[in-house]
Amino acid sequence: MIAVVKYNAGNIHSVMCALNRIGAQAVLTDDEKIIRSADKVIFPGVGEASSAMAYLREKGLDTVLSSLNQPFLGICLGMQLMTSHSLEGDTNCLSIFPKDKVERFPGDRGYKIPQVGWNTIEPIDSELFYGIEKGSYVYFVHSFYVPKSEFSASLTDYDDLVYSSALRKDNYFGVQFHPEKSGKVGERILRNFVEVIK
Repeated sequence: MIAVVKYNAGNIHSVMCALNRIGAQAVLTDDEKIIRSADKVIFPGVGEASSAMAYLREKGLDTVLSSLNQPFLGICLGMQLMTSHSLEGDTNCLSIFPKDKVERFPGDRGYKIPQVGWNTIEPIDSELFYGIEKGSYVYFVHSFYVPKSEFSASLTDYDDLVYSSALRKDNYFGVQFHPEKSGKVGERILRNFVEVIK
């Protein structure tokens, strides 16, 4: 069973529908016991960092999510909250990726903020991207990003700014893009998380 973390973030319904399409059994929950007993955990979300972290702390989920042993996948805001700090709302986050920080796309480079639409990923080394070719297109919606780091599992170039489109540390995975909105490539990535990663 997959626990999808409920924390008042948007886009949860799309993730649940995507999991249903690939035949994965999932439950939406903010219950610590259910999350800890799940085979895998998905931490999705569209929203704002400080209000999301406030909800997690209110429910005690900040300590729960950062101490899990099963495979864990953060999506979009979920990945950003796995870093140590976000400039969005000057927010201290979960520190699962303790050296990474979330920055805002600079407004003086001539590209659109937020980045909305399709862009390519360059997977580095992770079973999350099994069968995914470099240069595959996935769907992004974000104004903040995580710079390239030792935890980068995939990179994306947005007008010569190269950032982490995925992170990996031990049992923790994160993707900046939305696999649930990324067609066959996104479906394969979700299948890899559900079926390949142990």
